[in-house]
Amino acid sequence: MNLDHFQADLAAVAQSPLHPWLTRLPAQLEQWSREQLHGELKGWLAAVKALPQLPADQVALTDTVSVNAAQVSSSAQQQIHGLLQQLMPWRKGPFQFHGVDIDTEWRSDYKWQRVAPHIGGLSGHVLDVGCGSGYHLWRMLEAGAEQVWGVDPGQLFMAQFLATRHFMPPELQARAHYFPLGIDDLGPLHCFDTVFSMGVLYHRRSPIDFLTQLHDCLKVGGRLVLETLVVDGDQQQVLVPGKTYAKMRNVWFIPSTAALLHWLERCRFKSARVVDESVTTVDEQRATPWMQGQSLADFLDPNDPTKTIEGYPAPRRAVIVCEK
Repeated sequence: MNLDHFQADLAAVAQSPLHPWLTRLPAQLEQWSREQLHGELKGWLAAVKALPQLPADQVALTDTVSVNAAQVSSSAQQQIHGLLQQLMPWRKGPFQFHGVDIDTEWRSDYKWQRVAPHIGGLSGHVLDVGCGSGYHLWRMLEAGAEQVWGVDPGQLFMAQFLATRHFMPPELQARAHYFPLGIDDLGPLHCFDTVFSMGVLYHRRSPIDFLTQLHDCLKVGGRLVLETLVVDGDQQQVLVPGKTYAKMRNVWFIPSTAALLHWLERCRFKSARVVDESVTTVDEQRATPWMQGQSLADFLDPNDPTKTIEGYPAPRRAVIVCEK
């Protein structure tokens, strides 16, 4: 893979408040393409390239992000279905492309329904750190963002985003961007109107450093929307799991909401408030034909669903909104 795949996105960076990133971004992508490519990426990109070109007569950036042509042959539907199956597992969605429904592991629309009432309309340039397949990027455009930017090192996620963008009309393609990088690659850009970080904080070995990096992405007066796992407790309560939490190996710190608000204050965020807190259910995260591995039901104690298989409190997630 070479930088040709990113030319339109790099051009968009040059015309945006992100333009200082251009002093580092091309070299970062060059290094990524030389040293970090997944062994299956070539096949995933070939599947994306083989997707048929169809008119986007009906586009809905709603709970199911969908693109449909007025008329689609059964053979085209079968081709789309087979090619998108090559990009399994699909974890974040749901999507529908020309009559092909992708029932993803996560009903990411549930999360958006918890977030959206508390953010009002979006505007300007919006960043999603750890954006996965980019489902929420399309919802952010629906909410009024001018340009949306996703970063996530997951290369299968990138292929899924490219497949989704392939079906979108040109005016939406030009407003949604994805780089297979992490927040460490952004640096202190101080340029985004809103930054979202949903489902990332507990994967970071240093949560305070991560929150500081999110702060440095925002322009003065910008807003952070943070969604993460939490536990019960006071300002000093933080769960540090053993080798796994709900069978996830890379979970480091799960704070109480009181502790998280304290962290945000220490990282110079203002007016931090918890706007939602809810237990994750097996309706929201489950195995489907598009994600056939284990899911939440397998991660909980079969005799006590209020606990994980390891005996920790079952996943509960909070949404916090604050400003720079």
